[in-house]
Amino acid sequence: MQQFVTLTVNGIILGSVFAAFALTLVLIYRATRIINFGQGAMAMFSAYLALETIKRTDSYWLGFVVALVSGFIIGGVVERVIVRRVETGPELNAVIVTLGVFVGFVALASILFGNTIEGFPAPFSVRGFEAVAITPTDIFKLIAVLIAMGLLLVLFQFTSLGLQMRAAAFGQEVARLLGVRVGQMLTLGWALAGMFGALAGVLIASGAPVSPTYMDAVVVFGFVAAVLGGLDSFVGAVVGGLVLGLTNTYVAGYVERGSALVTLAALAILITVLLLRPSGLFSSSVARKV
Repeated sequence: MQQFVTLTVNGIILGSVFAAFALTLVLIYRATRIINFGQGAMAMFSAYLALETIKRTDSYWLGFVVALVSGFIIGGVVERVIVRRVETGPELNAVIVTLGVFVGFVALASILFGNTIEGFPAPFSVRGFEAVAITPTDIFKLIAVLIAMGLLLVLFQFTSLGLQMRAAAFGQEVARLLGVRVGQMLTLGWALAGMFGALAGVLIASGAPVSPTYMDAVVVFGFVAAVLGGLDSFVGAVVGGLVLGLTNTYVAGYVERGSALVTLAALAILITVLLLRPSGLFSSSVARKV
C-alpha cells in the first residue's frame, strides 16, 4: 500500500510537470491555430535567463519574474519577426519555422550559457515529508499549474480579450470585419504562450539539473498530454498530463524493467485514445477543416 501511495504521489507531481508544458501548447493553438514545436526551447531559454538572474541576485523570485517577462517578450518577438511572415501560407510552413525556432534557441543557449549541467535552485525545500514522498517544492509546482489552468480558462471563456483571440485564430477576415485587430491578437497569443511556457520551464527546472536540452523529454510527453486531452482544452491538457505521469510511475514501479517501457506505455495510451476519440478526450470540436 505504501508503494502505491508513493507511486501515485510521484505520478501526480510528474504529471503536473507534463501538464505545465501541455497548457502552453493548448494556449498557442487556441490563440493562433499553430502547433509550436519551438515552445520547449523558448521556455528553456527563459529559464536560463532566470538562472542567471538568481546567480547574480540570490533571489529565486526575482528570477521567476524575469523568466515570465522574458518569456512574454520572446513569444511576441518570435511571432512578429519570424512566424508572421509565414502565418498566411500553408500550415506546414509555420510548423517548419517553429522547428527552426527550436534549433535556434538551443544553439543560442549553448553559445551563451554553455553545455554543462547546472543545478537550478528550488523555491522551497526539496526534502519530502515523512508520511508521503512529496516536497514543498512539489506542492508549489502542482498549485502553480492549477492556477495557470484557471487563469487560462477565465481568459478564454469569460473575457472579451479571449473571445477576440479565438476569433482571430479561427477566422481572420471575419474578425477584421468585426473590428478585431487580428495582428495584435496573434502577437498577444504568442506572447502569452511564451510567458506560460517560461512558467513551465522554471517549474520543471526548479530543484533539478538543467542544460540546453533539459526540456526535450518533457516536450515529447507534453505534446502527448496535449493531444490526449484535446489540443483546444486546458482541462484536457492537465488531465492528459496527470494520466501520463501516473502511467509512467506505475509502469516504472510495478513492471519489471518498467523504466524502459514508459515511452511505449505512453504511446499505447495515445493510440488507444485517438482510435476511440480522434479529437482527444476533452476537445470541444467534433470536426475541424485542416
